[in-house]
Amino acid sequence: MTASNHYDVIIIGTGAGGGTLAARLAPSGKSILILERGDYVRREKDNWISKAVVLEGKYKAHEAWRDRDGNEFHPGTNYNVGGNTKFYGAALFRFRKEDFGVIRHKGGLSPAWPVSYDEMAPYYLRAEHQYQVHGNRGEDPTEAPESAPYPFPAVSHEPRMQELHDDLVRLGHQPFHVPLGVMLNEKNSAKSPCIRCNTCDGFPCLVNAKSDSQVLGIDPALQHANVTMLTNARVQRLNTDASGMTVNAVQVEREGSRETYSADIVVVACGAINSAALLLKSANEKHRNGLGNRSDQVGRNYMCHNNSTLLAISRTPNPTIFQKTIALNDFYHRSDDFDFPLGHISMIGKTDADVLRSGAPKFAPHLALDTLATHSIDFWLTSEDLPSADNRVLVDRDGSIRLHYTQNNLEGHERLVQKLKSMVNAIGLEDHMMHNDLYLGKKIPLAGVAHQCGTVRFGDDPTTSALDRNCKMHDLDNLYVVDGSFFASSSAVNPALTIMANALRVGDHLLERLQ
Repeated sequence: MTASNHYDVIIIGTGAGGGTLAARLAPSGKSILILERGDYVRREKDNWISKAVVLEGKYKAHEAWRDRDGNEFHPGTNYNVGGNTKFYGAALFRFRKEDFGVIRHKGGLSPAWPVSYDEMAPYYLRAEHQYQVHGNRGEDPTEAPESAPYPFPAVSHEPRMQELHDDLVRLGHQPFHVPLGVMLNEKNSAKSPCIRCNTCDGFPCLVNAKSDSQVLGIDPALQHANVTMLTNARVQRLNTDASGMTVNAVQVEREGSRETYSADIVVVACGAINSAALLLKSANEKHRNGLGNRSDQVGRNYMCHNNSTLLAISRTPNPTIFQKTIALNDFYHRSDDFDFPLGHISMIGKTDADVLRSGAPKFAPHLALDTLATHSIDFWLTSEDLPSADNRVLVDRDGSIRLHYTQNNLEGHERLVQKLKSMVNAIGLEDHMMHNDLYLGKKIPLAGVAHQCGTVRFGDDPTTSALDRNCKMHDLDNLYVVDGSFFASSSAVNPALTIMANALRVGDHLLERLQ
C-alpha cells in the first residue's frame, strides 16, 4: 500500500448518506476519498422524457437480483453520483416524534431507536437547510413542535390541487403542504433554478434544481482540495488486519483493473441492500458470517414500506403540472375505527400515458391511456412495515444479491387504502388502484427498493444490533455505515431526510474523532 493510496476517510457511496457526510467532513481539511460505482447522470433531453426514464429504464441499474425462490428480478435502483436521490421525488419529511419509540401496530411492535427525536431534531433542521426544504410549519397535525421555520416557504398548490385541498378540508381533514427539496423561487421565477416541471418525481433534474445529494452534497464537497472522488469505482471487498478489528484495505474494481485503498476511517454508504451485501461478501477468518456480523444482524430486518398508488379519475381534466404538493397524516397514528397506525397519504408526480404504459397490458391503446392520464389525480400511500429477521439480504456464491421479503403489517395499509377511496368518492372522483408501482415502473414490493432500510441496524446492545448509536460497527474500530441501513424501524414517511440528518449527526462524531 503506497502512501498516496491512504486517506483519513474513505466514503463508499454518494447518495443521501454518503453525499451528505462528504459535505459535512470536507471543510475539515482531512484527506477524503469518495468511491462511487457509477458515473454522473448524463445531462440530456431524455432526463425529462418519461418513455426513456420509465418505460425503457434508461438510467436504472442493469443487473439482476434473485428473490427467495431464486427467481430473477431487476431492482428499481440507480448507480450514479447522487445515488437514488437523483431520481427521488424530493419529499423530505421528518419522522414523527413517536416513531423513535415503541409503537404498537396490529401486526406487531415497531421497536424504539437508541436515539430520541429530541437528539435528532437539530440535525433535521440542519438537513432541511442544506437541502433547501420548502414547507409550512404547523400545518401537519402530527409534526413535533419546532420553533424555527422551514428555510423556504411551501410550494404553492396549482388550481386543481387547491380545489382538492379545499375538498379535503370540507370533509373534515387536515391536508398540508409536502415539505419539498426543490430550488424554487415563486416570487422571482426569472431567477428560479427550478422551473416547476412535470418530470421531477422519478426523473433526474436536467437543470440541477432538485435538492439531490450530488448537487448539494458531492459537488460542494469537491470544491475542497482535500476531497477526491473516483467514479466507476466499484468496491468489491473490505479487508481487515490480523486482529479483525480494523479495516485496512478497500478493494476496488475500476475501469477493468483492481486497485486498493486504505483509510483511518471507512464509511459504507451504498444503500441498505448493497451495504449489507458488501459486508457479507467481506467475510474472513475473523468474521466468518460477514464483516461485523457477530450478532447475525447484518442483512436482516430489511424494510421498504407498504406502498400503493391510487389514481383517482376526475370528470374534468387535471391540468396540474407540479402535482406533489399535498399530504395527509390524519390516519398516521390511528383512525376513529382502528386503534393502530394506518399511515401517510401524499401526491406523486403527474402521470402521463407513458408512465401508465409501464403498468398497463401491452394491448392497451395509447389514446385510452392518454385520456386516463389527463383526468387522473395521483396518490401515493405509505404504511409502516415491521422489521423481521426473515426479511433479509443474502449474497449467493456468484456474488449476486438475493433479497428475501414477505409483506407484513398489512391491515393498517389496507384500511388506509379504503379511507382514501372513501375520500375521493366523497368528492366526486372515481378510484382506480394500480397494482404496479408506477413510481418505479416495477412490481411492489420486491423491485421497488427506493425506501430500502434496516439491514445493518443500530442499537446499544451488540447482541441484537450491528452498529452502535454513532453507526460504528460494534465489532470493528474504524468501520461505519451511514445510509438507510441503520434504521431500527421504517416509520411511514420517506426515509431520505432522516438518512441526511443522521449523516450530519455521524459527521459531527467523526469530526471529533479525527481531531
